[in-house]
Amino acid sequence: MDDVDAVTHAVLTASRLLVAVTARSLAAVEDRVTLPQFRLLVVLATHGDAKLVELADRLGVNPSTAMRMVDRLIAAGLAERRVNPGNRRETVLRVTPEGDRLVSDVTAARRREIAAIVERLAPRQRTALVEALTAFTQAGGEVAAPAAAHPLGWT
Repeated sequence: MDDVDAVTHAVLTASRLLVAVTARSLAAVEDRVTLPQFRLLVVLATHGDAKLVELADRLGVNPSTAMRMVDRLIAAGLAERRVNPGNRRETVLRVTPEGDRLVSDVTAARRREIAAIVERLAPRQRTALVEALTAFTQAGGEVAAPAAAHPLGWT
């Protein structure tokens, strides 16, 4: 295997672990939201109010798909529509305080489980992992997550 194959294999294996951690963190709320709906809540909680087209673009889905997810989240009390104060002809979507708490709780559970895994690494492995993951996310065009001081506890 060349380096690209070895790294690809390692990332795929690590992604299986992260998907499992995500699934476990969502298990407590699976009766309320699906993974795609949770992702939508995270986008709203992270980026703030958004028009439907912007939200669909951030999620990489059609606006009609985003609208169906939003409708379900509104019915569950986790998101809401508001008139855009800057343009009263537009509607913006936002996460409700209850939706924000759900995102915070799930994120905290995920953070605890990941921290427990990271604690098993030697300090030099932790440093190497931070460097590698930072380079990987930058290469993929992902925006850096907020620091631990973020109200949702993301790092």
